Amino acid sequence: MAKTIVVCGYGNGISHAVARKFGSEGFQVALVARTASKLDEAAKALASSGITVKAFPCDLSDSSAIASLIASVRSAFGEVTVLHWNAYASAAGDLTRNEPSELRGLLDLGVISLVTAIQLALPDLRDSKDSPAVLVTGGGYALYNPQIDAMAAKGAMGLSIMKAAQHKLVGVMHQKLKPDGVYVGEVTVLGLVKGTSHDRGNATIEASAVADRFWEIYGSRSEPWVNIG
Repeated sequence: MAKTIVVCGYGNGISHAVARKFGSEGFQVALVARTASKLDEAAKALASSGITVKAFPCDLSDSSAIASLIASVRSAFGEVTVLHWNAYASAAGDLTRNEPSELRGLLDLGVISLVTAIQLALPDLRDSKDSPAVLVTGGGYALYNPQIDAMAAKGAMGLSIMKAAQHKLVGVMHQKLKPDGVYVGEVTVLGLVKGTSHDRGNATIEASAVADRFWEIYGSRSEPWVNIG
């Protein structure tokens, strides 16, 4: 049976590189994001490289929609082998002024929806004999460091809290699911990725290098967190 990776929060940076990397290694690829037209274009590009790929439009901030997503992926490709979580938002930049509901929305997307997706995919992951895994894109804002906190305070307060909670979630899920043979790991990106919307010409990290790092930890299946950048 072919392996399947579900790429949640697809964009033209890290998640595209992850889709290409795992697809080139024989995985079927399920691309997930809100915008159907963006997904269709990406699916065509990946398919032209010989990758088996299908688009699954879904609002990942709506945890109730994730059950339909996982069911649709199963119907198209069979069991889920790898869940890659790359969903991202940048609301609640200033927690002294923004509505608290903006922070709740970030936590819903980065933590609650991720937990929901893991729970729904878990029957497949636990039954799989093909190296099942949950892989999460982390960010440097999650780290406890005065300099990083000072940077986050300038406009990324909500994102830093969401990424910190996600970082902890990876650690506890790593320990919880290790006895079941399910690897949970995060690549923490310490910098800007080239070619993304945040790149103002000063980005130093190649998306392909991040994808290669994900492939490495997927194979080694040891540490819950590794850094790049």
